[in-house]
Amino acid sequence: MATDRTGDLRVGILGYGTGARVFHAPLVAATPGLVPAAIVTSSPERVTQARTDHPGAEIVPDADALFAGAAELDLVVISTPNRTHVPLALRAIELGLPVVVDKPFAPTAAEAVQVVAAARAKGVGLTVFQNRRFDSDFLTVRKVLDAGRLGNVYRFESRYDRWVPKPKENWRESGDPAEAGGLLYDLGAHIVDQALQLFGPVATVYAEVDRRRAGVSVDDDVFIALHHVNGVRSHLWASVLAGTRNPRFRVLGDRATFTKYGLDVQEPQIKEGIRPGDNGWGVEPASDAGVLGVGDDVQTVPTEVGRYQDFYAQIQKALRGTGPFPVDPVSAVDALRIIEAAQHSGAEGRVVELD
Repeated sequence: MATDRTGDLRVGILGYGTGARVFHAPLVAATPGLVPAAIVTSSPERVTQARTDHPGAEIVPDADALFAGAAELDLVVISTPNRTHVPLALRAIELGLPVVVDKPFAPTAAEAVQVVAAARAKGVGLTVFQNRRFDSDFLTVRKVLDAGRLGNVYRFESRYDRWVPKPKENWRESGDPAEAGGLLYDLGAHIVDQALQLFGPVATVYAEVDRRRAGVSVDDDVFIALHHVNGVRSHLWASVLAGTRNPRFRVLGDRATFTKYGLDVQEPQIKEGIRPGDNGWGVEPASDAGVLGVGDDVQTVPTEVGRYQDFYAQIQKALRGTGPFPVDPVSAVDALRIIEAAQHSGAEGRVVELD
């Protein structure tokens, strides 16, 4: 790992697909104190794109080339196909490089535990890119809960819907379990993590995990019911066949209900070239503001501003020893255990109890 901590910290990014191109590389570049120093991609089209997007970064063809220069790096970001997350993370850790692993952390909870143990043994920083903790809508739900105006919350409803009626030809649509594809691992990794962040450990899991599109080999329509240890029930949906606008969140308490439509805008903003600090960054349309109350007696709740930039700002501080990493990887292990329980529940048609 690079030893000079007085200048910008140098970040190596493995992969330049959607995850790295839309999320990691732009956010790293927008973070004071961090710089994209190396990007791994062998695709000629992506090489050209990476050079255009980040002219100061070295573009290398494979992980071997990146790790050969490990002494010049301060952080590695793994944004590659899910099946490669574990071996690449273990390799970085062995070289003493702090690691950001994109979600899902690993194909299985057991493999995730292995990575966490390796990082602890080497004293290497490790975190998982749970960027949806910094979504504007999720931050708003947290603010409403913290205000206590719902009373005792008994049900949390979360929907992450898309309309993709034709399956895409990529590894995410593969039926090979080693790929960790499908909605449970993709959108499910977000909605499960958010429920855990709000309401804590889970006692039981029930799930309906289906393949709805013709010829698809992975789950594309999912419902998960979590019974949290504290008594709250989380009902979570993810679908690629949702053709109408449904509530993103609905939170029910014994004093009031909070309902929120609309998705966080930061992803489409990055695709449009907008960056943290630009005018309107992370600001949802006023028409998507949630409402809180009972019956006709409701009030509008202004949506919080999205803060994806906080993830890498916290990374920068952690690398300099002035703060914690933004996501405890153990929380990602917990989410994977729930995803695995949901798989069993969906396949067997039963409620699964967690230890």
